[in-house]
Amino acid sequence: MEHSRVVYGPFEPDPDKIVDIPIEQLLLDVDNPRLAWRAEGTRQRDLIELLWVQMAVDEVAWSIAKNGFFRSEPLFVICSNDDERDPAKRRYTVVEGNRRMAAVLLLRDADLRQAVGATDLPEISEDRRRELGRIPAIVYPDRKSLWATVGFRHINGIQRWDSFSKAKYVAGVHESYGIRLDEIADTIGDRHATVRRLYRGYKVLEQAESEGVFDREDQSRNRFYFSHLYTAVDQKAYQDFLGIDPEEALGPNPVPERKLPELGELMTYLYGKKSEGIEPVVRKQNPDLNTLREVIGKPAALSVLRSGRSLDRAHQVAIGDRRRFLDALTNAKVELQNAKSVVTTGYAGEDEAFETMEDIISIAETVADEMARIRESARSAEAGHVSASRRRRTASHD
Repeated sequence: MEHSRVVYGPFEPDPDKIVDIPIEQLLLDVDNPRLAWRAEGTRQRDLIELLWVQMAVDEVAWSIAKNGFFRSEPLFVICSNDDERDPAKRRYTVVEGNRRMAAVLLLRDADLRQAVGATDLPEISEDRRRELGRIPAIVYPDRKSLWATVGFRHINGIQRWDSFSKAKYVAGVHESYGIRLDEIADTIGDRHATVRRLYRGYKVLEQAESEGVFDREDQSRNRFYFSHLYTAVDQKAYQDFLGIDPEEALGPNPVPERKLPELGELMTYLYGKKSEGIEPVVRKQNPDLNTLREVIGKPAALSVLRSGRSLDRAHQVAIGDRRRFLDALTNAKVELQNAKSVVTTGYAGEDEAFETMEDIISIAETVADEMARIRESARSAEAGHVSASRRRRTASHD
């Protein structure tokens, strides 16, 4: 497997600043945005296991086993104990390069591989093991000095994080370092308002958890689909449902207190509630999120959903019979056109298929007759209206 060259951001690492740090002095980052919702204050071994299971460390490990650790692709680290005068006792946290760091640790330690289930990794030679005892890195003074580079690479760059990791990182940069959202967007090359959308979703999630109307540990699925939430609260119908202003939502507690029940309701629609056996109504972002948007905007349809009926049933109420009728006709036409295009190759004379077609013709004739009756009635009513209008105009002239 080839080891692709890493692009770090607006600038390339300065080779004169690269130093070799003993592997024993390097620590995986407990604040790694990749593990934003999976780990809080975990041990190093726990982080290695999470990275192995969640982040495809095997791809990196096989490359390093074959090619070694490229000096042109150093880790970016910060010193964890600046007050330590003895260089040998200093510890460095890996802010950028945690997957590569985990790969090296696993390659060098057979017991660790066994412990985390990484048993399919290759055995490396003693020379390679010794070579990986010191890792090229660039030491930065603090996390703030790295935010632009890391954000460029993982929010809009070639090695993107999942949406929640991005949102947590944006929130950390904005709130910890005082960097404006528009400055973050400009620095990382965001041209699609991604930064604002991520941050708005993050603040709504933060409020939902702090107010106790949502618990990520109680969601029905194993994976947290943050994109459902940040996409929803970027849309006017959902903003109206939650009573939030799109600009004021870029701050703490964007949802008014009176709307907290609706916030909890929305979170249940999006993620379910395992403790109560409730499954989310949004199974897939497309089309379910759009369907739910139409439902919450119509009180009658929302009442149907709140009563425990399905999202599809509530949506039928939301769109009304006129649209349901036109949609059904359009779908029927499309499917019949599909059948026509393959009738010579798809039909072999079976009675069952022919009888189905006869049923379709019978139903179509019944629908057409009813439509003709309604159409004629509507035209008669319109003609009567026009005639009455003419009589009134004539009388007024007299």
